Amino acid sequence: MSTHTLRIPGVDLVYDVRGPLPTAGGRPPLVLIGQPMDASGFGTLASHFPERTVITYDPRGLGRSARTDGRTDNTPETQAADLHALIAELGAGPVEMFGSSGGAVTAFALVTAHPGDVTTLVAHEPPLISVVPDAPAVERARVGVRDVYQAKGWGAGMAAFIAMTTWQGEYTDDYFAQPVPDAAEFGMPTEDDGSRDDPLLSDRSWAVSSYEPDVEALTAAPTRVVVAVGEESLTAFTGRASLAMAELLGQQATVFPSHHAGFMGGEFGQTGQPEAFARKLRDVLEATT
Repeated sequence: MSTHTLRIPGVDLVYDVRGPLPTAGGRPPLVLIGQPMDASGFGTLASHFPERTVITYDPRGLGRSARTDGRTDNTPETQAADLHALIAELGAGPVEMFGSSGGAVTAFALVTAHPGDVTTLVAHEPPLISVVPDAPAVERARVGVRDVYQAKGWGAGMAAFIAMTTWQGEYTDDYFAQPVPDAAEFGMPTEDDGSRDDPLLSDRSWAVSSYEPDVEALTAAPTRVVVAVGEESLTAFTGRASLAMAELLGQQATVFPSHHAGFMGGEFGQTGQPEAFARKLRDVLEATT
């Protein structure tokens, strides 16, 4: 693996290349993207594609990619512009892309703005509030997580986030009637370190979950878009959003093994079914060749 820095307006964008450029066998590079997760979450998944040139990167302001624009917010459109510059820098033509969570949202913005950049996009569990029927309740739940984080710090905020993302079905009065989660019950630290800049728990990434996809542009693009959902996530928010987004695009969501972090092999303490997940991803990608 080699690590590089692309200096573009507003950010020194750090990315990793596994494999040769130009690529072996004429296959396009496989780009793995997340949000707010950086490249460190894709180590296990990348290892299951030894025959491919795999690109990972740290989004603007996250991980190793230092911002120079003075901003702290994360928007799909800005990150899509960064990816467009990165793909051009690779010089290997259009890429195949796997986008996880907010990375899937960024990928939608990329295909909308630059449809020639991506041949196949696998968008795994995009957290799109606008596409689910209980959007106002999801927004209320999101505010609740932010408020707990602001009041009590990272551990309490993460516990509230877990409670929100593991809730099954629409956010009903029963959800909002729950007591504020105890961080200790989730194994989270109970001490408050005073920081309030977490991109997941603050409102810095709200533009990601508030993004409204341009369905007409996505369906008109030459890119093959595959919306993916974990078999264990079907009734959780990101699963419901995936099913709804797939329907808007005139397709059925492709079911992948495991859950929202199903491709991980212990990164951030999360383990899914990475071997089975990688096999499914390979099958989906090879179905287009």
